[in-house]
Amino acid sequence: MQGQRDEFFWSSHTLDTILNFLANGLTGASGWDVLIYTLVVTHLTILGVTIYLHRCQAHRGLELHAIPSHFFRFWLWMTTGMQTKEWAAVHRKHHAKCETEEDPHSPVTRGIKKVFFEGAELYRIEAKNAETTEKYGHGTPDDWLERNLYTKYSTLGIAMMLIINVSLFGIIGLSVWAVQMMWIPINAAGIINGIGHYWGYRNYDCTDASTNVFPWGIIIGGEELHNNHHTFGTSAKFSSKWYEFDIGWMYICILKSVGLAKVKKIAPAPKFDRKKLVADFDTLQSVIANRYDVMGKYAKSLKQTWHDELEHLKAKSQIESRVLKSSRKLLQSEPAKLAEPQQQQLSAVLAHSKPLQTMHDMRVELAAIWDRSHASREQLLHQLQDWCVRAEASGIKALQEFSLRLRSYA
Repeated sequence: MQGQRDEFFWSSHTLDTILNFLANGLTGASGWDVLIYTLVVTHLTILGVTIYLHRCQAHRGLELHAIPSHFFRFWLWMTTGMQTKEWAAVHRKHHAKCETEEDPHSPVTRGIKKVFFEGAELYRIEAKNAETTEKYGHGTPDDWLERNLYTKYSTLGIAMMLIINVSLFGIIGLSVWAVQMMWIPINAAGIINGIGHYWGYRNYDCTDASTNVFPWGIIIGGEELHNNHHTFGTSAKFSSKWYEFDIGWMYICILKSVGLAKVKKIAPAPKFDRKKLVADFDTLQSVIANRYDVMGKYAKSLKQTWHDELEHLKAKSQIESRVLKSSRKLLQSEPAKLAEPQQQQLSAVLAHSKPLQTMHDMRVELAAIWDRSHASREQLLHQLQDWCVRAEASGIKALQEFSLRLRSYA
């Protein structure tokens, strides 16, 4: 009888221990503790993607010391199972074939719903393409760890992460693990690859459809500033305007300050000499180097002129209000990127406004300056000076102000 009671006691005690473990794990952490832990580990994963995989490995915008480099490789193996070579290859192909049928995950060709909801699957499909990894995966780690652990046992790290979370927090650790597993597919594959080429604002009218989702790159480590990144692909810094914040760049600066990172490239920052009266060779060089900034400012000048001309255009009864409303966006877009129906719509508006027609034509002329690779420096400078003279003689206020700014590039 005593033996049965002892057996029952130990069985009951064991069951209580198991239930307590499942409820609280080894730590007995509170709900707030679990939330903070989840935010920290998902933030580390984002940093591993943006600093190590993206800026360092895919674009070579910086070099990382062995300590952060190995840490990020190990952490990403534990939390994503992604291989460095595959990730870099898929991303490099995205830049090389952006917005074409060969782009692995473009919402322009595949649709926003497909990329947003199935972006992770699109990545996995392309990652299995041996031609892609062979052509675009060069220069990534190929050491013993990569071959015999990270690549060979790509799911082992994820399984270990599950065991760690359940051990720490009990059954709720499953939810923490699930959040970790969904973090990159939702934020990187869905938001950046999808929304980052569909919705947002653009500082630069680069050749693809990339946008800045938000001016404060915090949740996704700075990747929110996607238009800036696509314009200056090899820059280790994604923010470009004074109101933009790139938390990934903040961490890079911290690593740099302690000797754990070396920045190789950042986007050029335009400088100005307001005393300049005539454009010179320094102006020409600066204008070409900062052409995206130049055209971004020109787009704003076009917007101002459009507003100045709006009442005049509304008086033209044959122009529908719908056409007028969309014409502002068409005016600010790169002319070569407009489809035939859009070009016809824009031409209908320009036919009723000489100032807008002048600004549209002079935009094409300005862009041609850095496209004329066959011309000499002297010829290009003469074209730039002539452009400024005609702009300031046009009588169009926005064009005159832009020309004064243009010749002050230094």
